[in-house]
Amino acid sequence: MPLSSSPLQPRPTLLLLGLTLGLLIATPSHAEDIEQLKREAKELVEQLRQELDDVRRERRALEAERDALDSERRALEARQPPTAPAAADTAETAPTGETAAAAAETDRKVGVLAREVQTLKEKIVLPDDKELKSFYGLGPAASKVYQVNRGLSIGGYGEGNFSGKVNDVGDDYSKADFLRFVLYTGYKFTDKILLNAELELEHATTSSTVSASDGSFSLEFAYLDFLLSEYANLRTGLFLAPLGFVNQIHEPVYFFGNHRPELDHEIIPTTWRNLGVGLFGNLHEDVRYEAYVSTGLNAKGFSSSGIRGGRQKGNRVRAEDPAGNIRLDYTPHQVPGALVGMSTFFGDSGQHQDFAGENVSAFLSLFDVHAEYQHRGIWLRSVAAFGSLNDAKQLSVASGEPIAERFQGWYMEAGYDVMPYLYQLLPDYLPESHYLAPFFRFEHIDPQESVASGFERDKTKEFDLYTLGVSYKPHPQVVFKLDYRNFVQRQGNRPDEINLGLGFVF
Repeated sequence: MPLSSSPLQPRPTLLLLGLTLGLLIATPSHAEDIEQLKREAKELVEQLRQELDDVRRERRALEAERDALDSERRALEARQPPTAPAAADTAETAPTGETAAAAAETDRKVGVLAREVQTLKEKIVLPDDKELKSFYGLGPAASKVYQVNRGLSIGGYGEGNFSGKVNDVGDDYSKADFLRFVLYTGYKFTDKILLNAELELEHATTSSTVSASDGSFSLEFAYLDFLLSEYANLRTGLFLAPLGFVNQIHEPVYFFGNHRPELDHEIIPTTWRNLGVGLFGNLHEDVRYEAYVSTGLNAKGFSSSGIRGGRQKGNRVRAEDPAGNIRLDYTPHQVPGALVGMSTFFGDSGQHQDFAGENVSAFLSLFDVHAEYQHRGIWLRSVAAFGSLNDAKQLSVASGEPIAERFQGWYMEAGYDVMPYLYQLLPDYLPESHYLAPFFRFEHIDPQESVASGFERDKTKEFDLYTLGVSYKPHPQVVFKLDYRNFVQRQGNRPDEINLGLGFVF
């Protein structure tokens, strides 16, 4: 909708803001944070309405003042004697100058007021255009609340794709799916206290269809940060486990391929969040850390495919056994764009439950090392993750399938932005600011490196994956992706895929 040329007419902007906020706060949820957001949104709308009412009153007062000055000028002109033109000219000159100065001052005040109202309108309809940047390990869009001065922030992302199967096997088939649409909502109470939350709708609907089971609508994270100092800040609530790269930064513009790396599904169960409390900050200008005590996994959900089914997602979590989570990242200032680090998650996952007549600890430890280099169009990334699980034999007996004692995986990938070179060849046809990066990724995944005695490994779970593709960004916040995935299983057969998709962040 175009902005009104008259800055003080009734504002469609306010109605638009109200409708937008109304749609947001009408999203079905029983979380207390959403109810609080609704109240704060209503207060914001009421505050803006009062401010605009004040602006209208001031305008009316200024217009009345100008009308009074015009009336005074006309009265002065009417009082001049018609038979004394020289005197009239003299008398008229003085008041006309005063009247013109007063009128000019009134016009100046109205102009200032109009500009202020226009600025208010633009801030409501078109927020400040700040570059999306990552803060404290989170994705750039998920970090928007850290960049606002005070109050509400809104961001999000979405992604969808078509996946065509090559040489279909069994019941598998080609699919098109809008994978997810996400809204980030944050609120900065003060410079030191903020709320950050993510609401995620997966697979376009929460209803089942003739083609697929139902999707989901979930609270991905919702936490409070208390920004105390550069070295130690407090976080509490439901937050993402800081392992690898993708579990925290999984916005589609910031990773290659239509699908996240398989390591971040089979070994690190992305997206993985826990309830807890901890500290984060900088040990040194080049060293960042995160350290949390949180709820753990539930071993009742473990299977031959791995630990992914043990995630509790903040939903009435069994909290008998706590867990620890530590991450360290080193970004040497001597090498811009470089990062190396490690992270670990450890804790019992038995949750005081019975497994084949025994109460076991099922202690889980998961460790990863990761490295990344981004500079002048180059993108290099590698992650290796290793896990071990105690009491795997009792868990396997209870579940009736082999649950791994040890599991591991790793990948390496490289991409390069070739658009600057193409622009040099065809400057009249290609936009220099666009991004076009071919990439290659190799993964090795083995969620059953070893199993308990008396059980056999399921060798169909182990595979290598070769992914070759390209990412095109007509804008830094919009991406189109094309890739081919070649699966090589140790045993069995899995169809290759050709994938075409899109993604965006805001």
